[in-house]
Amino acid sequence: MKLLRSSSALLMAAGLLFGGLTASAQDAAPVTPMTPDVIESYDPVLPSADFIRREVMVPMRDGTKLYTVIVMKKGTKNGPILLSRTPYDAYGDVHRVPSQRIVDILPAMDIEFAEDGYIRVYQDIRGLHRSEGEFVLNRPLSGPLNDTGIDEATDAYDTIDWLSKNVPESNGKVGIIGSSYLGFTALMATIDPHPALKAAVAESPMVDGWIGDDWFHNGAFRVSSLEFALWMAVNKGAGGGGLALGAGDQYTRYLEAGSVADFAKSVGITHVPGVRKFLENPAYTDFWSLQAVDKWLAARPLKVPTMIELGQWDQEDSYGGPAVYRALEPKDKNNDMVSLVIGPWRHSGANHYGYELGDLTFTGDTAREWRVKYVKPYFDHWLKGAPKPNTPPVLTYATGINEWQESPRWPMGSSKPLYLSADGAASFDKPAKAGHDDYVSDPAHPVPFIPRPIDMSDADQWKPWLVHDQRFVSDRPDVAVWETEPLEEAVHIMGAPEVELFASTTGTDSDWVVKLIDVYPNDVPEPAIQGSKPPMPGFELPIGIEIFRGRYVDSLAEPVALKPGEVEHYKWSLPNVDHVFLPGHKIMVQVQSSLFPLYDRNPQTFVDNIMYAKPEDYQKATQSIWHGGKSASSVVLPVVE
Repeated sequence: MKLLRSSSALLMAAGLLFGGLTASAQDAAPVTPMTPDVIESYDPVLPSADFIRREVMVPMRDGTKLYTVIVMKKGTKNGPILLSRTPYDAYGDVHRVPSQRIVDILPAMDIEFAEDGYIRVYQDIRGLHRSEGEFVLNRPLSGPLNDTGIDEATDAYDTIDWLSKNVPESNGKVGIIGSSYLGFTALMATIDPHPALKAAVAESPMVDGWIGDDWFHNGAFRVSSLEFALWMAVNKGAGGGGLALGAGDQYTRYLEAGSVADFAKSVGITHVPGVRKFLENPAYTDFWSLQAVDKWLAARPLKVPTMIELGQWDQEDSYGGPAVYRALEPKDKNNDMVSLVIGPWRHSGANHYGYELGDLTFTGDTAREWRVKYVKPYFDHWLKGAPKPNTPPVLTYATGINEWQESPRWPMGSSKPLYLSADGAASFDKPAKAGHDDYVSDPAHPVPFIPRPIDMSDADQWKPWLVHDQRFVSDRPDVAVWETEPLEEAVHIMGAPEVELFASTTGTDSDWVVKLIDVYPNDVPEPAIQGSKPPMPGFELPIGIEIFRGRYVDSLAEPVALKPGEVEHYKWSLPNVDHVFLPGHKIMVQVQSSLFPLYDRNPQTFVDNIMYAKPEDYQKATQSIWHGGKSASSVVLPVVE
């Protein structure tokens, strides 16, 4: 009977619908075979939609207008505003799926907010997509590098001022959230903030593009930056199809091209301003150091509660979040305005589905768990007056045992060196006898960062590359390997492992890549609680991988040639992690001198600007990693006893 009643109702509704269409059609002129088939417009939002969507042009202080989309559920009153300022097309962010439901048209990260009366706002930043003005990549703060008085901080201020006064459904309180470039714009909004800005969540933010975020890592250039610069320069950020590299192995494409400048010339992009910025500024001069967002924040008072999030295996912006935390945390006198979150994710993975990464699986949707249990209550408190949330100063996910952990500070671990020794051994005991292990690094045969063929535009290759099994290179003669005996007790690290590398080269320049690896037992299937997809015997799981360009051993701004045969002491950090090496596992360290084509090749002959190295500059070199005595190479682990 219920089915019959439902069917009858559907038929009646259909009759009314088609009756309305027929009546409307009867009012119009009859169609003929020659009636033009183009209409002026079509609004896919029907009266039955459960949301309101407005598109406005918000004026900035210099008269430039920025395209802004405002979305809320029908009936919203006294709702808080949640803002994201993006270079990636605000229109597309709120038109994800043609639908009459707000939860369908918005990204997955917005669902909980959209259903709870939040007013979601996306805005194209200056000069991109539908906004007016000129786009400047990571536009510097007004000051030594920018004399216009206009930057992302002022644009955020003007936007928030307009929204708080012109959205009648709002309560006048604004929060800002975003990942990657949007993490950068979120942090910029907290510099000299508008009084209506009450809270910020900066996810995987771009903070320092030279030290360890998108463009360089400790001086080594990430060649994929060229395509990003091109994409943002063409058609107001809509791109033009990217680099026409074809379907072949990019390892071969970049190797055959030669230097970065030679490659840029071969694909016709040397005139692109963003590309020129990279080519002409390879060192950490004022050009880059005065753009570092953490330095800007460190110089100003803390006014906005800020949550900083990043993925433990963030393949794009692993440096920025912890750098901002270090800048802000000393200002947080009551330990309640700044929080740091590190989850088991890739770049921007917190906004998607957090069940797995590469060959690793976790206990449920870790990303949604963080958004629901921590982010939503956080904004509810600051924007809606809800009770004070249980926001810990530091929240990290302990990989290896798969559990969330709350901490009062970061890092939590105490320094414990893992020393490299003779015969490929690694130990917490410092070797007394000095020695060295050698390998030959040949720029003509660089070590690939993932198995070939390589396509960095392939998301399945790019997003999980930092958890890829390292056995594909561990037996190469140009990769030096040390490992411990099977652990008798668990080793828990919470912080950023520090590299203390004593090394020499027969060349006059060199790159050094250090990998910290969790080696799974080769004969025991892993229990499910460890988050692996069994079986994974012998798996070599990277816990941290980072590079350092040797010419910057004395100064990041003024490179110097290395002296052949002279032992240099290199120091840099691996990414921040919370990880447990379980009993029966081994801890491995790998050292190599290339990670290609993710990073450009070091010619191993000193030249003023590596970007313009000539074919004859690329020379083989014998690399020596020293251990024991006064040159005791180690990776200093932040161990929680």
